[in-house]
Amino acid sequence: MNIFNIKHTFTKFTIGCCLLSAAFAQEALKSTEEEYYDFLSIQGLAERPTLNYRTLSDSEWKLTGEAEDGNHVWADNNLGTRFILWQAANPADNWFVRGIDQSITMKVYGPEWFNSFNTAAPYGQNDGALWQGRGYNTSLTGGIRFEAYGFEATFKPQLSFSQNMAFDIMPSAYDSEYGYFWGYSKNVGVDAPQRFGNKPFFTYDWGDTEIRWSWHTFTVGFGTQSIWLGPAYLNPILHSNNAATYPKFDIGLRKQRIVIPKLGWYLGDIEFRLWTGYLSESEYFDNDSSNDHNMIHGLSFAYSPSFLPGLTLFANRTCLVKWDWANLKYIWPALANTHIGEQGAGEDQKMSFGFSWLFPQVGFEIYAELGIDDFTPSNTLGFIRYPFDTMVYTLGFEKSFAINDSKKIYALINFESNFLEKNTHRSGSNYTYYFHHQITQGYTNRGQWLAAGIGTGGNSQYCSISVIYPQGQTSLFFHRYNVDNDYAYWGWNHLDQYRYKTNFIIGIKQQYYLLSSLSINGSFVYDMIINPLYDGTVNADEYLQHNISLSIGIKYTL
Repeated sequence: MNIFNIKHTFTKFTIGCCLLSAAFAQEALKSTEEEYYDFLSIQGLAERPTLNYRTLSDSEWKLTGEAEDGNHVWADNNLGTRFILWQAANPADNWFVRGIDQSITMKVYGPEWFNSFNTAAPYGQNDGALWQGRGYNTSLTGGIRFEAYGFEATFKPQLSFSQNMAFDIMPSAYDSEYGYFWGYSKNVGVDAPQRFGNKPFFTYDWGDTEIRWSWHTFTVGFGTQSIWLGPAYLNPILHSNNAATYPKFDIGLRKQRIVIPKLGWYLGDIEFRLWTGYLSESEYFDNDSSNDHNMIHGLSFAYSPSFLPGLTLFANRTCLVKWDWANLKYIWPALANTHIGEQGAGEDQKMSFGFSWLFPQVGFEIYAELGIDDFTPSNTLGFIRYPFDTMVYTLGFEKSFAINDSKKIYALINFESNFLEKNTHRSGSNYTYYFHHQITQGYTNRGQWLAAGIGTGGNSQYCSISVIYPQGQTSLFFHRYNVDNDYAYWGWNHLDQYRYKTNFIIGIKQQYYLLSSLSINGSFVYDMIINPLYDGTVNADEYLQHNISLSIGIKYTL
């Protein structure tokens, strides 16, 4: 073969690889790219890769319909490319290798640099190990991913810095003066510091780093990738990327079609995942080094029936126990249940059930999630006698509109309401959804909430209106939430309207592509905080904090 033919063949091979890899995209949780692909899925232009359990490795989006041919809003922007480094010229063909991709591929993430400044109080959530306190905050993320013959290796850490300037906090209920302001008793409640010490600090987190092996949809992996459970946009009930990551091992099935053999009847899709992980205490809780770590078990199942297109049903269970290898037996609740387990294991079990229903024909999705803790009024018929005792919920919807089809300008409305308060008839008990007296650190990892970023015992209403166009996206949002009404219910044993702490937020966010591979983003947020220290006097409404949160970020995509 002459030089010209070699170059010609190589060029065709390279172009073919790029076109092939552009049809698939693996994206980090809550990234600009993931949210854009989700927007396309509402329009029926992308296939959702998961039903309920999401991590970076599981989120392999695939464009469909006209979008697959490059006809979508951000078609001219580089949303990331999976490069094929090597492809078998004559791939093997047997029952085993048909379940793996016989190639070596690579994808680069970022780098992405995020910066924020809060003038009066902490503000920010779903940002991993970064704690956005008062003052300047920044994080740098980036990484690389290789896949080869079923093996996956991802390295995507996060390095962050918080200036951590002083602001008014309440008296701590724990050994550290910066700890949370209430709990069951001294050092029994929750590891959620009001402030992370009195100095600026850096944090290194492994982020979305892991090694994995997959065959067809069967997958097993070890690493620290964040998990997002359920359809919630802002505040999932059982797991999000709000806290620092933790080491975990998982095994299960990714989204899998169920077809009856020989008959060829398609019954729908299922998804299943089981995992266990290693949680850690922050430096701002207690002085007891013997209880610094807890074990978290998780179980996730989802089903999307073929006879109701767009509907997904799901159930999740998590269980926190004290760190001991013997407590691995509680990973499967049918074999060993901590509620009746050995003393000293500790236990904090929670479940959630829900659905999402997508109607791409009209660009609409509705979803709901119902959560319950393991406490009921009796040991036998408690869930029948009063199932609402520890019940929480999330409701939400998304709707897309075409503003100008020819110019590819669209709008997206997102609404979500979360309720995480205990029932007020139990106001005399110091119980709240993310507390548990046997797990002294509560539902946290390294001092931040594992699930809903608003924390325990509150409620939230969020609404955003976004305009999406070829050069980027502009969003206006409103957010009102109570941080911990359970504290007010418990501390004064009655409903006192002057005890509530409330955040009312108006913000605008901007994403803009300067070049096809280079984008900037920013936000301006006004956060009015009413009664930040839970003052119970009539004049509490006059005690306001006015926090301005500014952010700017830059990202390069290879």
